[in-house]
Amino acid sequence: METTFFVLAIVILLALAFDFINGFHDTANAIATSISTRALKPRTAILMAAGMNFLGAVTFTGVAKTIGGSIADPTKLDNGIEIVIATLIAAIIWNLATWWFGIPSSSSHAMIGALAGAVFVGAGSDSVNWKGFLEIVEALIFSPLIAFAIGYVVMTVLKWIFGRYSPHTVNKGFRTMQILTAALQSFTHGTNDAQKAMGIMTFALISAGRWSTLEPPLWVKLAAATAMALGTSIGGWKIIKTLGTKIFKIEPINGFAADLSSASVIFTATLFHLPISTTHAVTSSILGVGAAKRFREVKWGLAGRIIVAWFITIPIVAVLSGLIFKIFF
Repeated sequence: METTFFVLAIVILLALAFDFINGFHDTANAIATSISTRALKPRTAILMAAGMNFLGAVTFTGVAKTIGGSIADPTKLDNGIEIVIATLIAAIIWNLATWWFGIPSSSSHAMIGALAGAVFVGAGSDSVNWKGFLEIVEALIFSPLIAFAIGYVVMTVLKWIFGRYSPHTVNKGFRTMQILTAALQSFTHGTNDAQKAMGIMTFALISAGRWSTLEPPLWVKLAAATAMALGTSIGGWKIIKTLGTKIFKIEPINGFAADLSSASVIFTATLFHLPISTTHAVTSSILGVGAAKRFREVKWGLAGRIIVAWFITIPIVAVLSGLIFKIFF
């Protein structure tokens, strides 16, 4: 019993570490555009994002239930704790590597791919709920396409409405509006991304026989929300620079359109209990807005490298988590 408790404590610490890293890795999702347009000062933006992330994290649990039960049934795994440890180590390694190189990759892809790979190696292919896994992957694939389309449409409409006004007047008004959309973006980020750590902790608790439902305990929700808020308060400056300045020159009206578009996609996914990549949604909405603003100004080469990182994340972390499980367990 003591060993089980000790191992479970390690799992919880790893999950909170993942959530903390996710916070500073994905801070850029919410505030890159508002910082690049100077709608908010960097420290103000980060503190606001941390607070709204926490609020969003404790408000919803549907995504956590999906993570906790859609890829594998934790009640049927004899080695569920070990599987979760391998999952978290692989996801953390990938997040740190992509953060170091300033690549806005997906923490969601990392978590989903690592869990599937660890279950596959640790319990066999029959233990993977392939239907649930593919449903999540479909959401991960289609959400950025939808975000791109919405970003394009929203920016096109805004150009049509405000095209007759001077850029100075338009940008002054939208710089204020960006504060609201950045707060909304931070809130929706919390409603979806923090749920993943909650889900994996609940998965571990059920596997250890210390919890019986997919609804996360209150202490799990508070711990995950706090870890993400603390991580967000640090800020992921390399990724903020990539999203905010390197894709195309973002003005306040563009930042408003991108934030509104991606926040709507993320929150809709949360309402349907779907874990999507906030990174994908934000980056795709920025690309959609940039394409609507002036297609040739978008640095499509950089966008292509980001997209490659998206596609390779799931298979790489799946193999990595499987290797970790084989080596240590």
